[in-house]
Amino acid sequence: MARWLRPLVGALLLLEGAAALSFLHHRYEEMVQALFRVQSQCPYITRIYSIGRSVEGRHLYVLVFSDYPGTHEPLEPEFKYVGNMHGNEVLGRELLLQLSEFLCEEYRRGNERITRLIHDTRIHIMPSMNPDGYEVAAKQGPDSNGYLTGRNNANGVDLNRNFPDLNTFMYYNREISGPNHHIPLPDNWKSQVEPETLAVIQWISSYNFVLSANLHGGAVVANYPYDKSQDQRFRSHRRTVNTPTPDDKLFQKLAKTYSYAHSWMHLGWNCGDYFADGITNGASWYSLSKGMQDFNYLYTNCFEITLELSCNKFPPEEDLERQWMANREALVAFIEEVHQGIKGIVSDENNNGIAGAVISVQGISHDITSGDMGDYFRLLLPGTYNVTASAEGYQPQTVTTTVGPAAPSLVHFQLKQDVVRKPSERKASATRTNNKALQKKVVPRATRRGTQR
Repeated sequence: MARWLRPLVGALLLLEGAAALSFLHHRYEEMVQALFRVQSQCPYITRIYSIGRSVEGRHLYVLVFSDYPGTHEPLEPEFKYVGNMHGNEVLGRELLLQLSEFLCEEYRRGNERITRLIHDTRIHIMPSMNPDGYEVAAKQGPDSNGYLTGRNNANGVDLNRNFPDLNTFMYYNREISGPNHHIPLPDNWKSQVEPETLAVIQWISSYNFVLSANLHGGAVVANYPYDKSQDQRFRSHRRTVNTPTPDDKLFQKLAKTYSYAHSWMHLGWNCGDYFADGITNGASWYSLSKGMQDFNYLYTNCFEITLELSCNKFPPEEDLERQWMANREALVAFIEEVHQGIKGIVSDENNNGIAGAVISVQGISHDITSGDMGDYFRLLLPGTYNVTASAEGYQPQTVTTTVGPAAPSLVHFQLKQDVVRKPSERKASATRTNNKALQKKVVPRATRRGTQR
């Protein structure tokens, strides 16, 4: 075949696959049918499960793609997409349904890239986190939909302002040199969140997710943590307060991966706003408290960004195909970003996996932990790093490794059991630790006299 014909044939094959997709808005029952239709068409690489129910009793369904969809395979990373968190921001919901059909169809066609992605990754797709809000918005339709109609859940709560506020603890910990990762939840957190939020928190606590994106509308930009600055501001304030995480350069790279794979996000000028490279730090745009992406980073191992995908929150059906073509490559390319950095297994001297081992990278003050099988995944940019694995009762181990631009480097740790100290030595050590803690203790800013929050 002539060389110039190959790209044309490839494009025609993709167009043929795209033509088979249904570019329609899906109400709840239709969305469920679409998910189960994909599952029936690709039964060996898919699984459907519900993480819970909405206020009005609708299931929060997730469709999984993997060569073993029902189980976690060691060293295979877990990825997730969440759509329709705001009920009236519907493009993400439809794109994730399209993506589900696309992954199934391309796998059946023998597409090598998609086959490799599904075999090497477990991909969790939740098209709608707020099905109740969507039904309210859908009754209005695209033509007369109000800017806020259906945004909240059935209890009138904005789900992206409903997660426990771990940023406040993180900023306080910064003053006392405390951790900014795996921050414990407040004792009364369950009484403060909605059913949908509770289901998501329990979900992300049950899976060792590595990378994630939640899909929104109302702008066109890839937004990365932190969303909340120490100085609370509102969107109307034009001064910017960039609030980076310790992984700021990595988050910028993740956001640019989506932006530059998107047909026009990277151009910057969209919806009357300008974002260089089509990306923004969340707090630099406007400060948001109790959001989902910061919660993922501060409570779990998961690195999440927020994708704003359309100026029109509820685009008409005739625009859905154009939006799908603009986002299709970006959706796939972002999943592939889960395969970078380092990964490996932390085990003991008998080759038993150690769950909850802490993986620290020198120079980056944000740790991750190993999963139930002892496997870990640490996203990193290319470079050379000193990495330490530690676990209670074991001697820590440090290795130097180089990360390349392609596949993740495989770095295993085998920890030796720590020598048991005498009771008198343990007591003396505990006393020294308590004394140091007392010397460091400070009054939280929120409780100081005259301070306003």
